Amino acid sequence: MRRLPPLVFALLLAACQSAPPRSALPAIALPPASLGAELSLAQRLSAGPLDARNGHPSPPLDVQLEVAAGSLRLAGLALGQRILTLGWDGKALQSQRSPLLPASVDEARIVRDIQLAYWPLPALRAALPVGWTLDEESGARVLRQNGEEALRVANQTSPPWLGHSELTNRREGYRLSIDSAPLQ
Repeated sequence: MRRLPPLVFALLLAACQSAPPRSALPAIALPPASLGAELSLAQRLSAGPLDARNGHPSPPLDVQLEVAAGSLRLAGLALGQRILTLGWDGKALQSQRSPLLPASVDEARIVRDIQLAYWPLPALRAALPVGWTLDEESGARVLRQNGEEALRVANQTSPPWLGHSELTNRREGYRLSIDSAPLQ
């Protein structure tokens, strides 16, 4: 049997390897009390892919979001029908899904995105793994991994949970447009 010269073997081995995939965003699941406020919001949410070739924006979704010291609760309604309820107490995530809800909707990602948009920066920064940073820049929160922007949340108001927010997740390829108002 013929042996490959070491240089040819190294080139073949290198050709079989691909660049390591960029990791998804870090899991963030802070306790609800770490928000430092209680919320009761009515929201209108629109979601869509960053690249139009990957699909179309979803129809708007009406959401009720409540955060108290011990729980985060969310109910999503489409055309008046409840399609998702979820609860997060800081330890366990519970949800009920309608069969109409696409499988791509991930409850843990919903909690993470809510927290990245609204939770205090110091609490979020403490939860980030090594190599990740979260900064406030010109009315936007910017999450980076090793200097590369992965997610941006632009808020037009203070506090961030009132008014309009735009979340752009470059890493996972979607954009959320969120309009919020206090529930009366």
